[in-house]
Amino acid sequence: MEGNISLRDIILGGQDGLVNVLGLLLGIAVASGDLRIILAGGFAGAFAESISMAAVAYTSKRTEQSFYEGELERERKEIREKPQEEKEEIRKLYAQKGFSGKLLDEVVEKITSDEKVWLDEMVKSELGLIPVENERVFASSAVVGLAAVVGSLIPLVPFLLQPLLQISIGQAILFSLTLSALTLFVVGAYKAKMTIGDWKRSGVEVAVIGIVSALVGYAIGLLFKTP
Repeated sequence: MEGNISLRDIILGGQDGLVNVLGLLLGIAVASGDLRIILAGGFAGAFAESISMAAVAYTSKRTEQSFYEGELERERKEIREKPQEEKEEIRKLYAQKGFSGKLLDEVVEKITSDEKVWLDEMVKSELGLIPVENERVFASSAVVGLAAVVGSLIPLVPFLLQPLLQISIGQAILFSLTLSALTLFVVGAYKAKMTIGDWKRSGVEVAVIGIVSALVGYAIGLLFKTP
């Protein structure tokens, strides 16, 4: 996906939110069997998870931004203090790309005649870094947080509908697991479709990993189950 919103941000927030809250719900449900406690814990976990994920995404992007700015300043200093050495690095970079002879000389001269272009080329080609804009930092953290909310609410749906459907807590647990597994499968399959890979295998892998992780919460709930 282009622009400020990326597929990675959506999947990161949604998948993490779903798995974490599903594990929490399973643990509370099997331990208490009380719908009110299950919903309270589920909603608390959903919103706490979304805020936490958004904060983690923000600090992560800010760290990337700070690192980029630090490396940019270091390269700028080296260009001004050791221009010949830095020019030679540009020459090597473009020689590796297949440039040679007079064409290589012209390319090197053209790039190093503009400090901004020179600096940008050094950071991107030599260090493999790209700038992280402030807008990207805020957009990324907002998308991760929103995706986490949506993902977190999915396993809650069967418990919210439990009184209406007149099903037991045990059945709600089963429906929650099924709905979550299907959602994770779709996420994995979609990720493979948008990138590279077998969509069926990717879907199964994401679903299995997510459900197995969430079942840890179920196992812990069994240890504290109310007699």
